[in-house]
Amino acid sequence: MTDVVVIGAGISGLATARELAARGCNVSVLERQVRVGGNAISERFDGYLMEHGPTTLNASVPNAMERIKSLGLINSAKPLGDGVQKRYLQNSGTLHGISTHRLGLLTSPYLSPRARIRFLTELLRRKGQGEDTESVHAFVSRRFGGEFADKVIEPMAAGIFMGDASELSISGAFPKLVEMEQRFGSITRAVLAAKRGGEPGRQLFSWPGGIATLPRTISVGLGPRVYTSVAVTRILRHRNRFEVQTANNGNHHADAVVLAVQPHVAASLLEELDPDGTSALADIAAPPVSVVFLGYRRDQVDHPLDGLGYLTTKGPDQVISGVQFNSTMFEGRAPDGHVSLSAYVGGARNPDLAKMEQKDLFSEVHKELGTMLGIKGKPVTSRLRMWARGLPQYTIGHQKRREIIEASSRRIAGLYLTGNYLGGVSVSNCLETAHSAADALHREIALNVPHQYKSATKV
Repeated sequence: MTDVVVIGAGISGLATARELAARGCNVSVLERQVRVGGNAISERFDGYLMEHGPTTLNASVPNAMERIKSLGLINSAKPLGDGVQKRYLQNSGTLHGISTHRLGLLTSPYLSPRARIRFLTELLRRKGQGEDTESVHAFVSRRFGGEFADKVIEPMAAGIFMGDASELSISGAFPKLVEMEQRFGSITRAVLAAKRGGEPGRQLFSWPGGIATLPRTISVGLGPRVYTSVAVTRILRHRNRFEVQTANNGNHHADAVVLAVQPHVAASLLEELDPDGTSALADIAAPPVSVVFLGYRRDQVDHPLDGLGYLTTKGPDQVISGVQFNSTMFEGRAPDGHVSLSAYVGGARNPDLAKMEQKDLFSEVHKELGTMLGIKGKPVTSRLRMWARGLPQYTIGHQKRREIIEASSRRIAGLYLTGNYLGGVSVSNCLETAHSAADALHREIALNVPHQYKSATKV
């Protein structure tokens, strides 16, 4: 039996461990925190439910849905509420409601007539070189025009990555768009050639208990294989085996190690084993993000809150990057007669704003929300989660960094990495990446049979 130590009990680590255990591996999961789940924290209080980290899963990712079904979580999953009727974008201090229909942006006055014509003539543009040196903003400007990039894609980059579209790599952040351009010569042509499905927003879902339902369910299935409050300090390689040293749980020996931690932590643990991987991991920025949760009586808010929330364009005095209308998205996120909102501050746009004093941050967010949504009076409840390290940034050169990181398993046999800095930042992406890591490790095991694995030991 192959002994595997998975370091990190976030969604990526737990999902990898579950797949390896199902394939007959002797798995141990070591987690530094007192609880599992990583940033997937769902907190219920006074009739509200606050998501401290990720808020939804995407049902359009097949591999992720297979994992959800195998966990028995598909029947309890809840789709977006019927109240989600529009998408909202804020530009120059004004909130614009846009239909969720596929042609919503083209029929809305949000974009100028010139920008809409430029959008419609995208299929006439020549395709680019598909290089890793082009930013998301540059790619979209080249294909659809600068106004579309500024007013639609820049807010989207902030919403998905808490990033800056001018800094994010198109091949790293949105590789499918590059693939579409290279294969079809046009994004429009590629979309027309694809099979039509449901509206992307309608494919989002969660559970009554929030996203934390997922890691909690996986952890329960793994049982005593998961060790919390264990700080890993060093990883050593002895012949064909690894020694994982901890500060408070002895030393674990294994045939393979999976690093499912944040890139800066992985960099520190790989320093003695893989300098190339360490350097690439250390180059991945993760600027701070604050989540400001506010609850109001429904009669305090003039806005119908008939959408997922709103995203914002860049502005000199802009504090909030995006807002979610939690109680519209899913039932049970606020008491009867109340609503709840989550505002996201910081990220690559304004990292220092995420570190504001709590009192000042609440004040600035409440003031901005009041202007945009017509809010009267103070919030009924408020909570703050400040993440010193937020989402990893897929900046220019990310594809090259990813290749170097993923090649660590070739340089150091038995070593694998997984996490939201590789195949995408969403929960569904993490499940896919975890599946890939488990597959790769299992293939290596098969190639090394009849290698005589020793029993796992802890000294």
